[in-house]
Amino acid sequence: MIFFLIFIGTFLIMECVTWCTHKFVMHGSMWYFHADHHQPKYANVFERNDIFFVIFAVPSILLFYFGVEGGLNYKFFLGLGIMFYGFCYFMIHDVLIHQRFKWFKHTNNKYLIGLRKAHKVHHKHLGKQHGECFGMLFVPFKYYKI
Repeated sequence: MIFFLIFIGTFLIMECVTWCTHKFVMHGSMWYFHADHHQPKYANVFERNDIFFVIFAVPSILLFYFGVEGGLNYKFFLGLGIMFYGFCYFMIHDVLIHQRFKWFKHTNNKYLIGLRKAHKVHHKHLGKQHGECFGMLFVPFKYYKI
């Protein structure tokens, strides 16, 4: 039971980590890597912004590695929470919102429509200043109204 709570807690905390990283790092000192993501059209299949997937994957991989050392321990479930959040982020952000992969083109789900609206508001700012809606899975309720 404790391992499940660690997994769920880590997943939920990752939304806060992601929000802070997006607002203060991606729209701050590492804007160089995130800037191409705010351009209307992508020139390539990959963006410089994709480096953040690697940055977030490294701690998860390390936690998996050290989480099986001497038997399964809490570190494994921390890594699992980070990995599962990353998978959800990928499915929502890259597949559903930006359509980098044409898997889910249409949805009538109010929650998913709200996520799309909030992200569209975030992307109306092409520069690193004056951003809003930095979260991914939890966005203000006003975007869920149709």
